[in-house]
Amino acid sequence: MKKVGIGIIGCGNISSAYLNAMASFPVLDIRSLSDMNMAAAEARAAEFGLRAVPVEAMLADPAIEIVVNLTVPKAHVEVGLRALAAGKNTYSEKPLGISFAEAKHLADEAAARGLRIGSAPDTFLGGSHQTARNLLDTGIIGQVIGGTATFMCPGHERWHPNPAFYYEVGGGPMLDMGPYYITDMVNLLGPIEKVAGFGTRLRGERVITSEPRKGERIPVYVATHVAGAMAFANGAIVQTSMSFDVAGHRHLPLEVYGTDGTLIVPDPNRFGGQVELLKKGGEFQPVETDQPYADGNYRSLGVADMAHAIRSGRPHRANGQLALHVLEAMEAFATAAETGTTVALTTTVDRPEPLSTSIASGALAG
Repeated sequence: MKKVGIGIIGCGNISSAYLNAMASFPVLDIRSLSDMNMAAAEARAAEFGLRAVPVEAMLADPAIEIVVNLTVPKAHVEVGLRALAAGKNTYSEKPLGISFAEAKHLADEAAARGLRIGSAPDTFLGGSHQTARNLLDTGIIGQVIGGTATFMCPGHERWHPNPAFYYEVGGGPMLDMGPYYITDMVNLLGPIEKVAGFGTRLRGERVITSEPRKGERIPVYVATHVAGAMAFANGAIVQTSMSFDVAGHRHLPLEVYGTDGTLIVPDPNRFGGQVELLKKGGEFQPVETDQPYADGNYRSLGVADMAHAIRSGRPHRANGQLALHVLEAMEAFATAAETGTTVALTTTVDRPEPLSTSIASGALAG
């Protein structure tokens, strides 16, 4: 299979994970790196034996078919539109945009140009999450009644070297961590119909405790504790909590409840982890993961699947419509909190096809 040329814009903290993982996928040919700070691009390029170029040069390179957009969230749509205007397919870090309206503009522009857009997270393609998906599809827990999706921590200022953007518009626990949890629930259960929610911002500033900005105070512009529920088209109701305000908790990341059992799904920010199954009247038992991509950090699996999809003419899984639907749901939590109403979504989406075949060898994904 002919390789697909890749250009990466944004050489910050997450770029090293992408570059390490991309080595697992022979279909990907990384042509160049870029960043608004060319020193950052040059440093990352030197680290991985690649070439750093200005954005304009990358977008003019006819060998590049997918621009991977690893910029900060507020730049995702702007950079994506530039890539589309240059005739490039684009794959963005999450979220697809910082508002549903701007992300829909990106999706509409891609459709008008006949180009593809994709978006993280791709962790739902990991082996443990695909194992959970397969179990649900067999009907082993009966009719799905509901579930929980829970992420709570004290805040990213304790570890991230430059955490201010997490507390700006486009940040916060819902837009930062919600994509992992909600995307995986859509992968498992299908589309969301309605959202109800509340949000609080009880502190107007945070103190960074990580280096190199330790002790610096940063303002908070977004809700840092969000709670509510999602009503899915299949009738399931999933309680959701996303927080940067909680010192510790004992909730599991994802739980799915059915009439005949309960399924425990591991951390959706990881590709692997322990799946557990309880059948009614029994005890929780571990389930062996029988799918690929459960044994490491394969961040860029969605890019590789998109590249194979381009070559074979099939849909890619971590696609723009999925990301747009998840973004609308996340934004609906804020709308529900502001208006005191339940918010009906305007979008729907098909569940992505299961991923049961390794694409690391270059074989087409099934």
